[in-house]
Amino acid sequence: MRLEIQGLTKRFGDFTANDHIDLTIEPGEIHCLLGENGAGKSTLMNMLYGLISPTEGDVLVDGRPLRLDGPADAIAAGIGMVHQHFMLVPVFTVAENVMLGRESVRGLGVLDRRAAAARVRELSDRYGLAVDPDALVGDLPVGVQQRVEIIKALANDAEVLILDEPTAVLTPQEIEELMEIMRGLRAQGTSIIFITHKLREVKAVGDRISVIRRGKVVGTAAPSTPETELAEMMVGRAVQLVVDKDPAKPGEAVLEARDIVVHDPRGHQVVKGVGFEVRAGEILGIAGVQGNGQTELIKSLLGLVSPDAGAILLEGRDITRAGPRASLEAGIGYIPEDRGHDGYVGSFSVAENLVLDLVRDDRFSHGPALKIGAIEQNARHRIEQFDIRTQGPQSPVSALSGGNQQKVVVARELSRSLKVLIASQPTRGVDVGSIEFIHQRIVAERDEGAAVLLVSTELDEIFALADRIAVMYDGRIVAIVTPDISREKIGLLMAGVYDEKESVA
Repeated sequence: MRLEIQGLTKRFGDFTANDHIDLTIEPGEIHCLLGENGAGKSTLMNMLYGLISPTEGDVLVDGRPLRLDGPADAIAAGIGMVHQHFMLVPVFTVAENVMLGRESVRGLGVLDRRAAAARVRELSDRYGLAVDPDALVGDLPVGVQQRVEIIKALANDAEVLILDEPTAVLTPQEIEELMEIMRGLRAQGTSIIFITHKLREVKAVGDRISVIRRGKVVGTAAPSTPETELAEMMVGRAVQLVVDKDPAKPGEAVLEARDIVVHDPRGHQVVKGVGFEVRAGEILGIAGVQGNGQTELIKSLLGLVSPDAGAILLEGRDITRAGPRASLEAGIGYIPEDRGHDGYVGSFSVAENLVLDLVRDDRFSHGPALKIGAIEQNARHRIEQFDIRTQGPQSPVSALSGGNQQKVVVARELSRSLKVLIASQPTRGVDVGSIEFIHQRIVAERDEGAAVLLVSTELDEIFALADRIAVMYDGRIVAIVTPDISREKIGLLMAGVYDEKESVA
């Protein structure tokens, strides 16, 4: 099946998310759609799958226009989609999930689960997907759940399969397994549209790479294209992909966690006796697949949640119950993983956001009265220092791009003298150029003597920045290793395959 996108455009009011995009997906090819978060990739695929209607343009299948009034039309045309956030029912079996929406019955209206299980086995064997049709989806690892999503699409006879950021929650081994599955699907004639922002992956598996920037296709490249050229196409300028940093010169321990235990609101233990220390002048990276307790651990370190057991020490002083304000005032800086929820107030100006946790500082207030001039002057200085692209200090942060919103958060946290910087997913959803800048600032903070705790699901980021790496799995730190560890080894640790006697760096 040959799929053509001609002049596809989507406008939301005055904002153009996709601007006259032309693409052709040939039969049996892996066509990579490469671009930063916010570039318009997902909007384009949602139009192709019938989830949203285009403002202009056409979709053609084998030369014939395709009318897409909803996903049912896309599925009927042979287009399947595996969403970034899985659409599965955890308490159902694999077979039950696959038959949802296309149930077959026998006898007196009884669901034919045996037929569904047989269909899953047949597809699993044909494409090498290795899935048990009788397993409960909620009991399966994330990588296997993704296979279930692929089987769901194939069960609908998909000839074109859209994979939207499919590696975001996978270990390195699961990523390699997914790529083998993609190659197998291609060999049997299935076309794949692979959406990602990761250069390493498109070069490993793609047949063609189309780069989208600010809603437009800016070029098509071969997988042999150097990463630096692909990055320049994504950003629009040359980008340094390798972090330039000197070896660490660690000093005394500044932040120490001792046997931290945290329960979630449902009473489940999500942090299980975690202990580590971060020393002055070093970056300790916490690696792991999202959802293994990292978020709850960081919130406990900041005082946003109280640990149920254990202790947190800052330069030997117990701050376990200090609370977030006291922690910040004691010299901890915090770049949160969800900037929109925890990092800024969108309706506030850039100037106001740059002093959100500094309004009690004598520089910016006198009693209950804010020093408006000082706040404005501070904003102008930080905008220049951190290269924040904005119309001015009074622009609302909600009007900025994701990368510039993150720069506002980073600028605020690094505008004071820090003993500890906790950076959680510091470059999530930002462009390659902003990643380069933020990485440089984190390294500079380390070199000025701060203890840096970096939490990231991006292994490239962990390897680029960390001086030591703590691997977290199922609420525990299973090993602390040096950055010369192989990707294969760290992938096994992230999947929970480790020796209890593993040496600690």
